[in-house]
Amino acid sequence: MKGRKKRMGNLETRMDVSQCPALPDPVIEEILLNVPAQQVISVCRLVSREWKSVIDSTSFWKEKCRREGLKPRNPDKSSRDWKVFYWLYKKRRNLLKNPNAEENIKNGWEIIENGGDKWTIEGMFEPHPDETVTKCFVTSYFPCVKRQLINLVKEGYHPGLLDKIQPDIVISDWYAPREDCGSQYEICVELLNREKKVIKSFRPEPVTFPQWNDPQWNKVSHVFKKYGPGVRYVQFTHGGKDTQFWAGWYGIRVTNSCVEVFPADEA
Repeated sequence: MKGRKKRMGNLETRMDVSQCPALPDPVIEEILLNVPAQQVISVCRLVSREWKSVIDSTSFWKEKCRREGLKPRNPDKSSRDWKVFYWLYKKRRNLLKNPNAEENIKNGWEIIENGGDKWTIEGMFEPHPDETVTKCFVTSYFPCVKRQLINLVKEGYHPGLLDKIQPDIVISDWYAPREDCGSQYEICVELLNREKKVIKSFRPEPVTFPQWNDPQWNKVSHVFKKYGPGVRYVQFTHGGKDTQFWAGWYGIRVTNSCVEVFPADEA
C-alpha cells in the first residue's frame, strides 16, 4: 500500500509538471543556460519536447560557448557543431604524461634509445617562454629517443566521435640547444589504428644546430585534420643528441610537449 501511494505521489508530481503553463523558447533558453551542462543533457532534456528542442538547437550551444568564453583556435573561423565543440573543449587537456620533466623520466615515457651518458633531467639552461616550465629532458652524445603511446579511447574519446567528427589532434614540442655545443633534434608523431598501424604521420627533417649558436627555445607544432576513420592511438616520439661527442649532457633539450584533441574549426 505504501509503495502504491508513493507511485501515485510521483505520478501526481509528473502531472503537475506537465500542466505548467508553456514558456517562450527564449525564457526556457535563459533558464537552461544557467544550469550545468551535464544536468542539461541528463535531466533537463527529458522534461518536455519544448525543452528538448531548445537544448538540441545550435543557438543554445553557441550561446553557452560564448558565455563561458570558449572560442575556436582561429578567430576567423566558426564551429561546424557547437554542441560537439562545447564538449570537446571542456575535455581539452594535454594527453601526454610528465611533459615537463617534473617527474622521473620513466614516468609516462618509454626509452627507445639511451646513448652516450643517457637521458637526464636538468633545470633551465635558458628561461622558457612559459615561466611555469622549470625543467627539461636533456640528451647526450649518442642518440637519445623517448616515446609515449596515447590510447584515445581510454582517454574518453569514443570511437564514433573519432571516426565521424574527426576532431583536430594538435601536437607541439619545445626544444633548445646549448650555446657551446652543436646538437640535433628530431620528432615523429603518428596516428595509429586498432592494430597500431600508421594512418597519418608528422615527421619533419631533423634540426641541426652548429656549435656557438643561439640557445633560445624553439617550438614545433602540427595539426592533424580530416585524417579519416580508424584512429585510436597517438604515438609521440622525440629526442636527439649532441654533435661534438662530448661526455655528459651537451645535447638537445626538450620540454613542454603536448598532444590535445580539439574541436575542428570550419570557415
